Amino acid sequence: MTDTEITALYLERSEQAIAESRSQYGSLIRFVIGGILHSSQDIEECENDTYLSAWQSIPPNHPRNLKAYLARIARNTACKRAEYLSAAKRKPEAILSLDELAETLADGSAADCSDAALSAIINGFLASLKPEHRRVFLLRYWMGLSIAEIQKRTGFSKSKTEMMLHRMRIRLRDVLKKEGFYYDK
Repeated sequence: MTDTEITALYLERSEQAIAESRSQYGSLIRFVIGGILHSSQDIEECENDTYLSAWQSIPPNHPRNLKAYLARIARNTACKRAEYLSAAKRKPEAILSLDELAETLADGSAADCSDAALSAIINGFLASLKPEHRRVFLLRYWMGLSIAEIQKRTGFSKSKTEMMLHRMRIRLRDVLKKEGFYYDK
């Protein structure tokens, strides 16, 4: 079944939409969530929450790319769950990676800037990276993988991976400064 057909099922409020979404994108959703959370129970719960969020948000939303839409919902759901778990003094790797990136991002004084503009700047930054650097950046800050997991996937040493991430954060901060999205304190 195509994305358009599945989206039409959501718009018709047919419960078949959830079954088709699970069939078509269930493994991707579990992969995205599994990069952030490691408990099978949390992964299953977040997967179900992803389908519920999609059900509640379509309509009024009408996603052009259902795969990306569901992956974004899954990632956001998993990040919220990871924040909840970290409140109980457990620090999942995804929260640690977001803490690393937090110092690179704007401190709120650029709140007048649009999300679309920030998104365009970050997409441009990612496009400027070498493919292996972009992969490492996305594995760490999109998937929330640990340094050790990135090492296994890329074959890079720990020090090389850490140095690549450090340099990319500095480069991203410089791009954000240039575009007015970051202000020194």
